[in-house]
Amino acid sequence: MAVVAVIGAQWGDEGKGKIVDELSMRADFVVRYQGGSNAGHRVVHEHGEFSFHLVPSGILYPNTTCIIGNGVVVDPRALIEEMDKLESQGVDTSRLYISERAHVVMPYHFLLDQLEEEAAGSEKMEGTLRGIGPAYVDKHARTGVRMADLLDVDTFRMKLSIILQQKNRMITQIYGQPPLSLEEIHGEYFKYGQQLRTHIADTQMMLHNGLTERKTILLEGAQGALLDIDFGTYPYVTASSTMASNAAVGAGLPPRCIDRVIGVYKAYITRVGSGPMPTGLFGSTGDVLRERGNEVQVTGRERRCGWFDGVAGRFIAHINGLDAAVITKLDVLDTFPTIKICTAYNLRGQVIHSLPATPNDLAACEPIYEEVEGWMSDTTGISTFEELPAAAKNYLKRLEEILETPIVMVSVSPQRGKTIQMQDVLTTPAPFTYGYQPSTYQVPKNSI
Repeated sequence: MAVVAVIGAQWGDEGKGKIVDELSMRADFVVRYQGGSNAGHRVVHEHGEFSFHLVPSGILYPNTTCIIGNGVVVDPRALIEEMDKLESQGVDTSRLYISERAHVVMPYHFLLDQLEEEAAGSEKMEGTLRGIGPAYVDKHARTGVRMADLLDVDTFRMKLSIILQQKNRMITQIYGQPPLSLEEIHGEYFKYGQQLRTHIADTQMMLHNGLTERKTILLEGAQGALLDIDFGTYPYVTASSTMASNAAVGAGLPPRCIDRVIGVYKAYITRVGSGPMPTGLFGSTGDVLRERGNEVQVTGRERRCGWFDGVAGRFIAHINGLDAAVITKLDVLDTFPTIKICTAYNLRGQVIHSLPATPNDLAACEPIYEEVEGWMSDTTGISTFEELPAAAKNYLKRLEEILETPIVMVSVSPQRGKTIQMQDVLTTPAPFTYGYQPSTYQVPKNSI
């Protein structure tokens, strides 16, 4: 048995979907614990390409039960469309369950998301406009609708009528838009509840039973840790906590049950939307990374690309207590004669080694780079660490030293199976690495 949390350790889009998909082969449960139907995950294997927005990546395995946890905000219309598409691709979604405590993204959330973004003008966040932020606001304001509410026609109507009075005052008096219809929203969303009735469940009890039966549980994060509401690059962040410490809460598990935390990093770094990015590249090098890495979200938005940011990476490793790291898209760097790694920032003449708290300070940071030799050869067919070119091994070892975290898996292609695995993260306990210092760090025996 193992309970393993897999988090994105950058600004999202690190390839978590592929890693969770490969680990799901031996998992009994895969649980999404936060986020909504935003960027999503892309998984490629022999049966085609699958895009996931709300459904956990483990749904592709017939013996894995998938759960959308209480920490997720659920757009039921988008979820039903996603399930229908998966079914049309031959994927059985009968093993998908949604926490009855998960909050619902309602029509007024979409509208307010759009209106608030427009009102922000040049200060807009460039979010996905899928109502996720406003849904989390209502959750914490105790005015949210939960999945269980959609199952009782009278309870749902009573609750919605009170909420909609408040929302319509805001929509009409502040933004000058026409009010939303109680009858239309109630009818549409109660119908969604009926369509999803067999999937809405007490998932906390399901997972409790799984722990009792010593099942293997994967906790799958959305977005990346640098978008965390507390420790990300605020205010250019998401509306939920993307940290490993939130995985237990968002899934409905006791925190002490998590055996290890795995952080997924790209071999370089990307970011979508607004916000500072110290190692961002705006010339031909960034274009090459974007083209080779196919850096376009499943929502269609292009990602900004840059060299690996070791300062941000180590910050995330420390604050999440990473037991191990996974490096994805190593093959994207195959054509570069030299590769840069950011090891520190220059902030107005002062060298710093941690992530600043304010966007102004982060925007003022100039990356201090270390340049290493590239390998200039194709790595996509390599299946073991020993087969990698010497320069690629050295690059990974250097990342491991900077992150102060052992690297246990390396992905060399978006396709399933094209992953080098040096340690089994589901069965081999990894050392808790917090506290390693760069000057005294020794590569753990079982790592690379």
